[in-house]
Amino acid sequence: MRSTRLATAAAMVLAASVALAGCGRDSGGGQDEAKSVGGGKASGEITVWAMGAEGEKLGEFAKEFSTENPDAKVTVTAVPWDAAHQKLASAIAAKQTPDVSMIGTTWQGEFAKTGALDPTPPDLIKKEDFFPGAWDTTIVDDTSYGVPWYVETRLIFYRKDLAARAGFPDGPKSWDDLKAMAKGMKDKAGAKWGINLQPPTKTGSWQSVLPFAWSNGAEVASADKLNFDTPETAEALRYYQSFFTEGLAPTALPEGSMEPGFVKGEIGAFISGPWHMGIVEEQGGPGFKDKYAVARMPMKKSSTSFIGGSSLAVFKDAKNRDGAWKFVQWLSKPEVQVKWYQAVKDLPAVQSAWDDQTLSGDTYLATFGEQLDSAKAPPAIPTWEQIASVVDTEIEKLCKKNADPAATAKAIQEQASAIGTGS
Repeated sequence: MRSTRLATAAAMVLAASVALAGCGRDSGGGQDEAKSVGGGKASGEITVWAMGAEGEKLGEFAKEFSTENPDAKVTVTAVPWDAAHQKLASAIAAKQTPDVSMIGTTWQGEFAKTGALDPTPPDLIKKEDFFPGAWDTTIVDDTSYGVPWYVETRLIFYRKDLAARAGFPDGPKSWDDLKAMAKGMKDKAGAKWGINLQPPTKTGSWQSVLPFAWSNGAEVASADKLNFDTPETAEALRYYQSFFTEGLAPTALPEGSMEPGFVKGEIGAFISGPWHMGIVEEQGGPGFKDKYAVARMPMKKSSTSFIGGSSLAVFKDAKNRDGAWKFVQWLSKPEVQVKWYQAVKDLPAVQSAWDDQTLSGDTYLATFGEQLDSAKAPPAIPTWEQIASVVDTEIEKLCKKNADPAATAKAIQEQASAIGTGS
């Protein structure tokens, strides 16, 4: 699961921050001048670091690029997610970076602030081609330092049969709908739990909670301001908490039991990303795809979900800068994004790729594409992972110990303010 891989790697951020702070570079991350890229085909060796399944598949996939650019050779090093952050930090400190690397979206601000990333050349890459929320993850102090490669967002997965018995055959549309559907699934349809929300156990639950705050009009954080202690955030926290206090969602499930519970009808709904389609369909067997559906995040003031994924960044110490950017540009072509989805199931960050029948012809995938139009990510600030850890800790108290929502918002604000934005 992509969120788990990122969360595991992000756990190393705080320790690695010390290494980054002492890397010897001048502070970067703002108003750098983007340089042009030379014309013609790419040439020379292009070194790339990629993580997880992407690292395993990219080398073979890149052979098509070398066919189109016969004087260029792409060398991919696969890096485990749990070692990626430290490996990148050490490479930046030693000025021994690859030409280009995958960068987790929540790492962008931290690495850009070291001055190690090359600004995105606007003559080669057009921001308008990408989902706005995805492009925003590359922005640090008004400058883009990378290109969104693939994206993911979250939807409501729900059992159609249980939802129909609960009175919501077409799924939930609003906050009130989601609560009523979860209650009806438990009281009328026989589910043990109306919904499973991301476990409030300090494991990235902020990714599920913040979308409710955003949907309620809360900003919570920007590049230069932290604003968690607001009525909008407190109301969102109270709403999220209510699923636990009313017995509609479990405070903990045995590991690996959520998907089987959904397949059996013991769990009526859950919030997750596109990777879960394959998981539940495999566990449910033939025909299970007809038994569930996906819906956009419920509306309050807006329908807003979390956007994650990964970007591609070129380093200032790249030995083959032009080749690196040309490779990134090639990976950003709509037709290449579709082929990459077919190879790895990574959702395209380029909007026009979604016009392809491969994605637009699948109702569930198309819903993910619709949600991406309004999905948001936290600001690309160096300290975000530390702030996110605070949010996770306070959410656990909110959901497991019934902490007051307004006091929770205030506690997050106080601790986040002490950490600062790193700007």
